[in-house]
Amino acid sequence: MNIQEVLTTKVKEAIKAIFNAELPVVEFQPTRKDFSGDITVVVFPMLRVVKGNPVQIGQQIGEYLTKEVAEVTDFNVVKGFLNLVIADAFYVNFFNSIKKESQFGYAKANSKEAVMVEYSSPNTNKPLHLGHIRNNLLGYSVAEILKASGKKVYKTQIINDRGIHICKSMLAWQRFGNNETPESTGLKGDKLVGNYYVKFDQEYKAEVANLVANGTAKEEAEKEAPILVAAQEMLRKWEAGDKEVVKLWKTMNQWVYAGFDVTYKNLGVDFDQLYYESNTYLLGKDVVADGLQKGVFYKKEDGSVWIDLTDEGLDEKIVLRSDGTAVYMTQDIGTAIQRVKDYADVGGMVYTVGNEQDYHFKVLFLILKKLGFSWAKNLFHLSYGMVDLPSGKMKSREGTVVDADDLMQDMAQTAATISEELGKLEEYSAEEKDKLYHMIGMGALKYYILKVDPKKRILFNPEESVDFQGNTGPFIQYTYARIQSILRKAESTGVATEDAVDASFSLHEKEKELIKQLQIFPETIQLAAENYSPAIIANYTYDLVKEFNSFYQNVSILGEQDEQKKIFRVQLSKKVSAVIQDAFSLLGVEVPERM
Repeated sequence: MNIQEVLTTKVKEAIKAIFNAELPVVEFQPTRKDFSGDITVVVFPMLRVVKGNPVQIGQQIGEYLTKEVAEVTDFNVVKGFLNLVIADAFYVNFFNSIKKESQFGYAKANSKEAVMVEYSSPNTNKPLHLGHIRNNLLGYSVAEILKASGKKVYKTQIINDRGIHICKSMLAWQRFGNNETPESTGLKGDKLVGNYYVKFDQEYKAEVANLVANGTAKEEAEKEAPILVAAQEMLRKWEAGDKEVVKLWKTMNQWVYAGFDVTYKNLGVDFDQLYYESNTYLLGKDVVADGLQKGVFYKKEDGSVWIDLTDEGLDEKIVLRSDGTAVYMTQDIGTAIQRVKDYADVGGMVYTVGNEQDYHFKVLFLILKKLGFSWAKNLFHLSYGMVDLPSGKMKSREGTVVDADDLMQDMAQTAATISEELGKLEEYSAEEKDKLYHMIGMGALKYYILKVDPKKRILFNPEESVDFQGNTGPFIQYTYARIQSILRKAESTGVATEDAVDASFSLHEKEKELIKQLQIFPETIQLAAENYSPAIIANYTYDLVKEFNSFYQNVSILGEQDEQKKIFRVQLSKKVSAVIQDAFSLLGVEVPERM
């Protein structure tokens, strides 16, 4: 039982014994640095059940706790805050109990129901870009955090491999590609196909301009441009199963998938299951028919099918066109249901999709609830803001997108430049340096993006992210590497790091603060899981590292003369490094042994 649980019981006892009142909840917070104490009981909320002066109430509770709770050695009251001093023995015993625990803070799988987390979900007409990087990092990290909180997780994506945008790339390659391939050009397949998407847009704009110059109205020209008409005809042929079109579609998609695989590997993300829109775009039609019978949907005179959500504060939404073709909503309804058929233990889903789709997901989740699916109450839209660069917004049609592969390469190069300026890597081989630069660069990128609340828009500054000072990935990686250096020296000098420390051991204030920070790691994981927020893990890790650096600057570790203290400080350093590593693994960030 942790100290908060013990104190909760005893504070409620105190309120009953002193004031003959029932206190439903006890509020705690860490004691402010400028006051003496380790944990603070907030007295103000108690005034709902106990009348009186908050300072006097705090005084009486403090006196009760020092008598009744062995761990409470002293107290002080500041206004309505009861600051409690907890015995060193409590923290030493806690540390002894966790120091050999692997993945301390991670909960054992405790749920029969699984969660499916969807992320990435790219189009197969262009490479992944900066926006996809935030999506992938968020989705992957949330999946890992949910796992660490005790849930079973399936990672998935739905690949948008059909539609007019795919046909645009196909048609442009057919007309202008001269049969070039990724092998013949040396280009990654997704980049090659993306080039033809840009080429299509260039040709389309030229044709529109030509039609307008010859007297066609701009609106008509945009619809009648021959290259667009040809792309629409290609889509009709694909839907009709035309062998030549389907063959080209399969070939070009395979080029893209091979390119995506390289990007995903470099980004350090993976998936358990892939869904393809070409297999799912007809799903949901039968559900609409069933929903019509149940009265969830209604049919208009033109034959189109709708749902009226105005009494829910939303509007009317079409789910089937008058010609019987599906809209995106229909497909998403069908895909969600199909996933639960494929994985019977799925009891909830997380959709990692940008905030421009907020309304779409409100409607989707509401429709699934109205259709009577029990798991629909456990659907969550992991909505996130856009990522901007100092250079401005991105447009994939015009080829002004920040390519994910290029950005990752640039991050490694930035890490190399800064590391070499600092002159820390003289003993490294070229191969070791390249591996480390990639690790630092990716750590910088991932941490910079994940430390921000998902809902907020980000202005990503590559140079700022690779700073070795402040709230950055490299700063935390460097602290981890510093601890590894301490541990190597400790081992070489024969410091016994396995022995338990005697509970009567007296702690330095900085040691106590560090243990307090370790203590809250399990609840931090649970909080991050409940909020679907990697930022909570990122900022916890930064706080832990700041606390360690304060400890490192204020106490001697290997230079300590008292053997017992030296052993304890080495053990404490070792545990801190293990928690840094485990916390960073939840963000998908690696930590280096040397730096």
